[in-house]
Formats: sequence, structure tokens, C-alpha cells
Amino acid sequence: MNSYLEIIQSFSKLGFTAFGGPIAHLAFFREEFVGRRQWLDEAEFADLVAFCQFLPGPASSQVAISLGYKRAGIAGGLLSFLSFSLPSVIFLILFAIGVSKLKGGLPPTILHSLKLVALAVVLHALWKMGNKILTSKSLFTIAGLSAALLLFYPFPLFQVLIILIAACFGATFYRNSVEISEVETRSGSGKSSLIWASLFLALLLITPLFLSSHHWVEILYGFYYSGSLVFGGGHVVLPLLESTFVPPGWIERDLFLAGYGMAQAVPGPLFTFSAYLGASIPALYNPWLGGFLCLFSIYLPSFFLIFGLLPQWERLRSNRTSKAVLKAVNAAVVGLLLSAMYQPMFVSTIHSAQDFALLLLLYILLAVWKLPGWFLILGSGSVAWCLHIL
Repeated sequence: MNSYLEIIQSFSKLGFTAFGGPIAHLAFFREEFVGRRQWLDEAEFADLVAFCQFLPGPASSQVAISLGYKRAGIAGGLLSFLSFSLPSVIFLILFAIGVSKLKGGLPPTILHSLKLVALAVVLHALWKMGNKILTSKSLFTIAGLSAALLLFYPFPLFQVLIILIAACFGATFYRNSVEISEVETRSGSGKSSLIWASLFLALLLITPLFLSSHHWVEILYGFYYSGSLVFGGGHVVLPLLESTFVPPGWIERDLFLAGYGMAQAVPGPLFTFSAYLGASIPALYNPWLGGFLCLFSIYLPSFFLIFGLLPQWERLRSNRTSKAVLKAVNAAVVGLLLSAMYQPMFVSTIHSAQDFALLLLLYILLAVWKLPGWFLILGSGSVAWCLHIL
């Protein structure tokens, strides 16, 4: 029971304070679970991020689910997801109910201050992660090349290609230089993995046979399909969701865009935008029921894939070739996170020399004076709010 309470406490706090999108969420996770709670070390965390980068769906939410699953099994995975997602889900459903009154969302000054703090947290996390993982010239080069290539070719599937190239390089050149050790793994057999994978494919491939008979099946399948096939997170899934629900008339385009803007202004994962859509689609009758059904539908593929594949992934970490692969892949992940920090975070946040100066001050408070991220979020948001009302 203590593990469950610890999961609820830690992820609920992050659900209220983790602004800034997927890359910022990973930085908050690293600070909380590697630095503060020490649930896992830097290498394990990097391995977990690499694992989730391979999967379709929202990477940061999948890391949250995986952390809870590693800590307390399937129930832990469900609790970590709910605790991390519920604050933004509840806010977005309430926003959908009263969208005409709240259309403006958070004031721009407050939103900008929160984005600055999130960027400082990401910088700090990447610095510490890089120091632990990039221990040689070749690993540093892999990270730099990965970041550069993704900035030149910013396509979601290109991330997977970069990781695959890094994996091949690691298997070829690092196999004789890695040390292997026993890794604690969550119980899970090949049979259970097959069951989870079969459920994932069955819903993806068989559900379309029933789309013509029930409109709510068509709606929920649209979310399941999006969660199953989209790489790159919330920003990438936007065009697919828009093409799925706006042209058929399930939701008006203005309502769609208003909800997406608000989803970026609240903490927590961007995929909770699905709860807003579910609450806004009249065909689902009740906004609360619709919101949670659509949220469940878009995340269901992630649960199937994590519960089925994560135990097998952890077993591979004790194999010499796998360790060599992960050594290179972890370096590539640092590069991918670096590129994501620049685009979209840095580009959309730093608009002037004053912004950059504030970023440096926030970084000093975080890295040198060791102030917690949530404290900087509350302080920065409060100052911005005072400036807004004056």
C-alpha cells in the first residue's frame, strides 16, 4: 500500500506542476524519480526513455506509466497515469463545459513565465543526464549528430530511424567494452506479452468491422487508432485528430482549436486533449463520460504495449549485446531530447534578450541554489499574475 500512496503523491504533484510539454515532463520525471526518490539510476531512466521512444503514442505519459508499473505492477501503472493526468483532464472537461466563458485561457504573461521555468528544468536535466551518459568522445558525437540530424529533418519517424542507427552502431563497436550485471525485472512471461500484443492488434484491426453500426464505436476507435499509430506526441497527433473529428462534423473547428490552445496552457500530458474532445462531442451525450471514455481510448494502446513489452525489454538489459546497443541508444536519446528542447521549446519561449536573461537566472536558481522546480513554477506564476493584474 505504501508504494501505491507514494505513486499517487509523486505523480499528482507532477500533474499539477509539470508544464512545458513532453520534453519538460521527462525532465521533471528525472528530477523526481532519479534525483529525489532514487527509484532508478540515470542509465535505467535513459533506457526507459529509449524504450518509450520506440513505441507509438505519447512518450512522456508512457514513461509515467512505465515508472508506476516498475514500482507496483499493473495497478501502479494505472495509478501513475491517473495521478499524472487527472489535473489536466478535469480542467479541460470543465473548460469544454464552459468554453464560451473561458475561451481566452491563461493570460499570456503567466503562460510565458511557466514555459521559461519548464525550459530551465529541461536544460538542467539534460546537463546532468549528459554528464552521466556521454562518457566518451564517441558517445558525445552520437548525441550531437542525433540532435543535428533531427533539427535538419524534424520528422517523428526519423527519431525511430536515428535510434535504430545508433543501436546498430552500439552492437558493432561497444559489445566488448560493456559490463553486464543482473537487472531486477518485473515478472512477465512471453505468453503474457503475446496476450497483450494480441489485444492491441485485435482492437486495431477488428474494430473497423463494427464502425458502421454504432457512432460511439467510430468515435472511440478514432482515438484508439490515433494512439496506436502516431509517433511524436501531442503536437503530431493534432492533424490526425482534426482530420478524424472535424470534417465529419463531430466537433466544430473553432471548438477544436480552442481546446488545443487550452491543453497547451495546463500542466500534464498533451494527450489529455482527448478528454476535452470527448466532453465537446455532442454524440457522446455526457461531457464527463465522453471525456473519460476518449481519454481511455487514446491511451489504451500504450497500456497494452507497455504491459506486454516492458518486462521483455528489461530482460534484454542484462544481455551483453543489448547493453552495447543501449549504450549507444542512450546517447542518441540525449541528442533527441536536445533537439526537442530547441524546437519547439526554445524557439517558442525565447523571444528576446530579456527572456534569455530570465532563463539564465532561473537556471542558476535551479542548478546552483537547488530550488525545486515546483517552487519556481509557483513563484514565477505568482509574479506574472501580479504583473498581469497591475
